[in-house]
Amino acid sequence: MTPGKERAVFLARASYRQRRLRDALRMLPVLGVILWLLPLLWRGAGGTGIAVQYVFGVWVFLIVLAALLSRRLVPDAPDDAGEDADG
Repeated sequence: MTPGKERAVFLARASYRQRRLRDALRMLPVLGVILWLLPLLWRGAGGTGIAVQYVFGVWVFLIVLAALLSRRLVPDAPDDAGEDADG
């Protein structure tokens, strides 16, 4: 190999998708905070009733999205199930 070129690393498609799915699930709390802070930017658009409905709607949306994404997750296979944790 020449010094300037690095060897390309290819991941299995299934493990790559699982990693991206886990990344998406890790970002859900960030998305939730951003969506929950949006009513603070509204200026008298209809009172607090609409804001409360929006917050609960976002809450239900996040629950449903987390449930759908978590159903697609596959548990990690143990690397060496026969070995002790001590080594």
